Amino acid sequence: MYGRGYSGGMGFGPPITPVVIKQLLVANTVVFIAQHLFPWLTLVGSVTPAAFLQHGMLWQPFTYMFLHDPRNPLHLVFNMFMLWMFGSQVAAVWGTKRFLRYYLTCGVGAGVLIGVVPYLLVAAGLRSPATLELPTLGASGAIYGVVLAFSLIWPDRTIALLFPPVAFRAIWLIPIMVGVDLLMGPSNVSILGHLSGAAIGWLLLRGSGTGPGLPSLEQIRYRWNRYRMRRRLRAVQREDGGWRSERLRERVR
Repeated sequence: MYGRGYSGGMGFGPPITPVVIKQLLVANTVVFIAQHLFPWLTLVGSVTPAAFLQHGMLWQPFTYMFLHDPRNPLHLVFNMFMLWMFGSQVAAVWGTKRFLRYYLTCGVGAGVLIGVVPYLLVAAGLRSPATLELPTLGASGAIYGVVLAFSLIWPDRTIALLFPPVAFRAIWLIPIMVGVDLLMGPSNVSILGHLSGAAIGWLLLRGSGTGPGLPSLEQIRYRWNRYRMRRRLRAVQREDGGWRSERLRERVR
């Protein structure tokens, strides 16, 4: 994954890795090793709605975000790559305290919603009671919040993927990631956790009023109307171009 840097050139990864990012990378890796040494950590540390609300395991919305699937190292690798890729630049701008506060709030907030929302879905008849026993773990909720912050601070930054070879503006990162989750993600991916982390991040940025690039409702309407006008203009241009081509062919004949 490549991004267009501050100078306008292309480069792989962030220019620097702040200390707080290094510390989070180390912490998650150490915990991952500990999960193999002490398997019970995964059981008691993951967010399980029934354990969280019925059995008082109130630490789970915090501990789950440092745990990853011990059977799948790629779960850890991908999350840490995303944290390094996007979190480094946000942390460099915000500083350690603000970034860590934001990261933990997104992760813990998502963990609380993971523990509570399934009860609401079960009560509404949309989910089976068995889902209350399903555990969730991983840093994805916090990382979705970080990716959201990156995409709103630098909405026009170009993100280019090696595979597939496509490029797009950073503002589309979250919609694209959610779309990939829905269309191609594994069956055990926590869409609720991902969306919750992004939602908590949105509220934090919106509430602080310090999220550069954060669009208001009026700005969203304006961009949508501008998009529709551009589409209409392109359609008119195509029709005009087709008409001119037809007239040219008539003259040639």
